Amino acid sequence: MAVHVEQLDQVRLITMAGKSSTQSFSEAFLPQIAEAIDAGLSDPATKAIVLTGEGRFFSAGADIHAFQTAIEAQNAPALIRSLTGVLHPLLMRIRTSSTVVIAALNGVSAGGGLGLALACDARVGTDDARMAASYAGMGLSPDGGTTWLLPRLVGEQRARRFFFGNEIWSGREAYEAGAIDAFVEPDALLDTALALAEAWSAWGGHTKEATKHLLHVQSEHDFAKHLDHERTLIEAAGTTPAFKEGVRAFLEKRSPKFD
Repeated sequence: MAVHVEQLDQVRLITMAGKSSTQSFSEAFLPQIAEAIDAGLSDPATKAIVLTGEGRFFSAGADIHAFQTAIEAQNAPALIRSLTGVLHPLLMRIRTSSTVVIAALNGVSAGGGLGLALACDARVGTDDARMAASYAGMGLSPDGGTTWLLPRLVGEQRARRFFFGNEIWSGREAYEAGAIDAFVEPDALLDTALALAEAWSAWGGHTKEATKHLLHVQSEHDFAKHLDHERTLIEAAGTTPAFKEGVRAFLEKRSPKFD
């Protein structure tokens, strides 16, 4: 397998290695990546996932030779539909799952790989990290949720300059723009990402899932509708074991322990 999986207590470390990092969005490797992430999202013993790459790449690139073959066969739209048919549902599952997903950006995230990084709950990067859309140079329009996700992190006009300028951000530039949450030295990348994954995944399952959901849909609601949505979810939270534990821990003046 080109995708390596290591279980570290309640955190699953998924490494896209070799061509799964340099040709992530190919028919050969994208299903392997999706399968590995889906397995972590569906495992009740896994509270968080740290996703990283290998060498100079986090997750970058389609198989350009496959694109050329598809162009010659006049079925490029079918190839693109096949790939986005795997990627886009995966991104939705990451965004809506109670599992916390942290991207440890060791290198380049480009194209669909950029969408994968942006869909995560947080990003930790180094000076070796690079963010690139890369669609314009290929004569394509963006996909992978990048035009929905990036403006919510850095603002619409900054995202507009990124896409139309076909920019490549260094790790520090991405951090200063707001697309990376923590900027660290390369030898601290995985430790920082794992620590963040452990901290963010320590809360109750409903708390995590509802918080991710509310943040995901807030831009689609007016304030009154969002308040109603919040009320529905917090009422549901009132029936959970985590709520009972949280109240008990507060009264006993100790840290809560959630399953």
